[in-house]
Formats: sequence, structure tokens, C-alpha cells
Amino acid sequence: MKGKRTLLLIMTVWASADALAQGTLGVSEILFQPYSGEAEYVELYNSGSAPVELADYHIVRWVGDTLGKHYPLPSHTVAAHDYVVLTKDAASVTGNYTVKYLDKVVECKLPTYPNGGGSVILMTADSALVDRLDYTPSMHSRLLRDKAGVSLERRSFERPTHEASNWFSAASTAGYGTPSYENSQSTEYLAEESAFEYSADLLSPDGDGYQDELEITYRLDNGELSARIDIYNASGLPVRRLLNNALLGTHGSLVWDGRDEKGKVLPCGQYLVQIILYNLEGQRQTIRRVVSIITY
Repeated sequence: MKGKRTLLLIMTVWASADALAQGTLGVSEILFQPYSGEAEYVELYNSGSAPVELADYHIVRWVGDTLGKHYPLPSHTVAAHDYVVLTKDAASVTGNYTVKYLDKVVECKLPTYPNGGGSVILMTADSALVDRLDYTPSMHSRLLRDKAGVSLERRSFERPTHEASNWFSAASTAGYGTPSYENSQSTEYLAEESAFEYSADLLSPDGDGYQDELEITYRLDNGELSARIDIYNASGLPVRRLLNNALLGTHGSLVWDGRDEKGKVLPCGQYLVQIILYNLEGQRQTIRRVVSIITY
């Protein structure tokens, strides 16, 4: 079994790179934990410059490290740079999310996607692997208390499908899902997330000289990026702005002392550091990190 898993993983990496370069379909979004009694969905994206026929593809069940049942997809033309949403119940999807293009929601038979993690496997009708997403609940935002009804969105088609950092929870402002149109977390990468380093994931701003501050240091290849850096509490409310559309340069650092805009020490709990990068062409990228305020 191990040999089959390794071979499929290698095939997946090749398929993801080559297939998307040729402009075929790739996994764009998945709702694997719908609201109680509602339907799951998988969104595919045609990254190429020519239309593709959905009936040329199968969704395949992955069971116990082996390929299982094939689910042939129905006839449907997916235009270039466009989306198609696969679901067992179209009315469930349109009833729970803003679906901008109803004709892009296609009812069909699909595997069941477990809440605890699983795989979305897309193959051609002649069993060539096209794309694969191995998802887990940990790919969601750590600030989400309830993941039910929240889809996972792909951030960039320039990055491999299998990179966990290429996936994130759909934004609350988009209704936690964007079936049939551009993902709310869609972005091209302007910098690696590892370009931003944190002195710790915990700070204790009690004035005792130990972990009173959180230092964020960065080193970038592109010296023309600007950034806005905000701190949000566990309820999603902004509590402090550390940087407001400032030019970063190639390296630097900034410090958060665990206080809000009025200089008051914030209560213990989890906080989200959100960095939004901008380049001169107007592209942007969002980087997030959860930190905690504690007392000793």
C-alpha cells in the first residue's frame, strides 16, 4: 500500500504542475463540512485559455490508501478562466451561499468527503491523474470556532494544490463560500510567509521584562512592497493597527506590546496578526498568524 501511496503522490505533483500549465481543470474550493442536513460541494477552475468538457473527467473516491469508485461527471462546458461547482444538491448550495452564476452549479454523484479530512481526486476519463487535494480541518483559520458551512478556498493557481498554505477559510464577508466565482482568498504570492518571523507565539505584557513584547522581523526579495498590519481579537474585531500602508523595504522589524489603540493592555486570549502586502501593480497578499496573550 505504501508504494501505491508514494507513486500516487509523485503522480499528483507532476499532474498538478503539468495539467494546470496546459489549462485543464484543477481543484479550487471545497465545502467538506456543510451545515447540518445540507450538501457538500467541490469547485473546479479552468486555468487555461480554451474551454474544456466536464464529461472528460471523473471524480474518484480515495479509500484506505487506494483509488475507489469513479464518479463520471456530466456534460458541461467550462469556459476558459472559469469555474464549475459540483454538488449532489444544487438547491442546498444556492440556498446557503451567494451563487452569482446559477448555470455553473452542476448536480452529479460525488464521493462523501469526511469532516475529519480526506482527498479530492480529479482524473481524466481514461484514468490519468489531473489534480489532487488532501484536505484537513487544520487548514481552516485557527480562529474559527465552528467550521460548519465554511469552505476551504485555494489562494493561487501558481502554487501547487498540495501546499497546505495555499488554502484558507473563505472570508466571512463573502458568506464563508464563493461557489461559481473568484475565491475570496484568491491572491498571487508576493512574498513567502516565512519572510516574516515572530519572536514568539505568546506574549505576557505585564511589565516583568519577560515576553512583554512581540517582535515581527522580515526580510523580502522585493523592496517595493507596502503593507498594512492589524491585530484582531478572537471575535474578529480590530484592536490595534501596527502599520498603515507603509513601504517596507527589503528588511526591518516592528513590535507589538500587547496593547490596543488606547494603550490599554488587552485581555488574555488568542489574537490574529494580519499582514496585507501590496505591490506597485495593485496586487495584494494576506498573511496571517495567531498569537496569544497570557499571564504567568
